[in-house]
Amino acid sequence: MSGGRLTQSERRQIAQGLADNLPYAAIARRLDRPTSTITREVMRNGGPTDYRADQAQRATERRAHRRAQPAPRGQESLVTGNGRDAEAVRHYEETFTTLLMHQGMSRSMARVLTCLFTADAGSLTASEVVQRLQISPPSVSKAIKALEIQGLVRRESDERRRVRYIVDDNVWYQATVDSARGMAQVAEITRQGVDVFGRGTPTATRLENMARFSDFISETILQAAARGREVLYTKPETSSENSRLIS
Repeated sequence: MSGGRLTQSERRQIAQGLADNLPYAAIARRLDRPTSTITREVMRNGGPTDYRADQAQRATERRAHRRAQPAPRGQESLVTGNGRDAEAVRHYEETFTTLLMHQGMSRSMARVLTCLFTADAGSLTASEVVQRLQISPPSVSKAIKALEIQGLVRRESDERRRVRYIVDDNVWYQATVDSARGMAQVAEITRQGVDVFGRGTPTATRLENMARFSDFISETILQAAARGREVLYTKPETSSENSRLIS
């Protein structure tokens, strides 16, 4: 399987594959590349409808140039803190961002949420997000606002009266509960249509089935969240603890 960075020729083949409506896996097989490489390449460069090979090539060259520049003063610890492999961290963050984009987030929202998730403190100020991602303050503000609306981020003031944006266990739990409640609302609305369109008609039957399905999913999610909530507040066992349990 091929390694290294994508070439301009490969990017043109990706663009052609997208134009032919090929799935990412098929394009990956053509290029002898992992599917994740193709997915990440497309999603970070406009998505399947706006991907352009030449633009993607130029964007990659710009990113490579920025990474070659020395980190701004005060940013070194953010990039290579705790002795971590900076390149491995960057690759992981790109993978996480791509996953969130596949789930419907805009690129800026996905990047900001990934940034917060991967911060050791689990919280950052707006200026720290700007510094880490090298994007404009308005872009961060817009992304944060959208994430707050979805219940994925909360804010609080620290001891220096700075606003910090936080992702924690409770936020993740609450977002799951809100998702289940959203499904319950779908069930309620679709069930209202049963009488409107006449019980027993094809439309009413379809709506009733949607309502029953949505009810089932909502109840299942709420039950699972309640049972699994303690997992969010339980620290992972250390290797030594695992060894004792095994022995």
